[in-house]
Amino acid sequence: MQQVGIEALNIYGGAAQLDVRMLAQARHLDTSRFDNLMMKEKAVSLPYEDPVSYAVNAAKPIIDRLSDSDKQRVEMVITCSESGIDFGKSMSTYIQDYLGLSRNCRMFELKQACYSGTAGLQMAINFILSQTSPGAKALVIATDISRFTLAEGGEALSEDWSFAEPSSGAGAAAILVSDVPYIFQVDVGCNGYYGYEVMDTCRPKPDSEAGDADLSLLSYLDCCENAYLHYQKRVEGVDYQKSFDYLSFHTPFGGMVKGAHRNMMRKLKKAKPEEIEADFKRRVMPGLVYCQQVGNIMGATVFLALASTIDNGDFSQPRRIGIFSYGSGCSSEFYSGVVTPEGKEIQAQQRISSQLATRYSLNIEEYEQLLHYSRAVAFGTRNVTLDYKIFPGVWKQIEGKGRLVLKKIKEFHREYEWV
Repeated sequence: MQQVGIEALNIYGGAAQLDVRMLAQARHLDTSRFDNLMMKEKAVSLPYEDPVSYAVNAAKPIIDRLSDSDKQRVEMVITCSESGIDFGKSMSTYIQDYLGLSRNCRMFELKQACYSGTAGLQMAINFILSQTSPGAKALVIATDISRFTLAEGGEALSEDWSFAEPSSGAGAAAILVSDVPYIFQVDVGCNGYYGYEVMDTCRPKPDSEAGDADLSLLSYLDCCENAYLHYQKRVEGVDYQKSFDYLSFHTPFGGMVKGAHRNMMRKLKKAKPEEIEADFKRRVMPGLVYCQQVGNIMGATVFLALASTIDNGDFSQPRRIGIFSYGSGCSSEFYSGVVTPEGKEIQAQQRISSQLATRYSLNIEEYEQLLHYSRAVAFGTRNVTLDYKIFPGVWKQIEGKGRLVLKKIKEFHREYEWV
């Protein structure tokens, strides 16, 4: 069987973060319920940060490590997002340009809520497996921001939905897919998928979100179970508890993942609470470490969990990881692959933990100001020039580090610069 999978994986979690417990207190949320979120911090995007800058900053360390000949073999750039900046033009075009990739390249964008990243990965995998261009590589970037606002009115909006603000993050995952899967070797053909029409969460307007928190939880649980059962039907001899050394879940918030894992262990293994808790800590918790520091970044979140699993798990020998991806609306998939000790060593070079630890910590006053300033770059903005110095502390985290930022929008065209 031909090898295929992730050659390189990087996460970019922005330049600023907010302590979500502080936010919960400011919003007067029920702190006893807040504990179920299992959140610590959330990434917060500045007005001069957008899905394109996040995407490029995630991908640049990967591309910079490629030889000139390997860089020319990136023949497909797929952006996966529900934060697109144009109804027609793909963000992939900006990414290809600022990364200096070959113009002999397919570029397009995918959307299916938080499932989009997995959709892009699977499309890239099948491109490599097709061998229509032997030795080619595909760059998949899941990138999303949440400049948090709620769609006003409607019966589905409730206090439950207000808990989405502390868990909504910003960031990007860049995944280089090829036939040299140094990081994650995919189990080819081992996929289970499940989906149907449901209105659990949505973006009825480009810069707002709405949804039904209870329905969203039920849809997630339903898809987790049935996507896995489809996987089990297609993969002989698989066992939820024994076949996977680790599990990486799409993580809207940690409590949802914990509930899904508990549901699976009860239904499939008839496990007792103590056994479930121990299994969760051993196989699932390593994947939540980064998610607790970034929040839900939609299509990128499942890869945030995968990177966290690799960096925080024990890979002293090859380990198999089961992955569950879910996108509202809804579409889901359960798939798997293997990470080796060498893969863990290579992945550590991205220093994701260090990057997250050095972000600027916003206070509530700064966060509220930021929400106001972010309106300047709402979807459809025609002309604006961004002020980099509105938050001097954050700018110090960016300036001089070779990162891409949004400079201005001129007649709808976004112009970026390296700083």
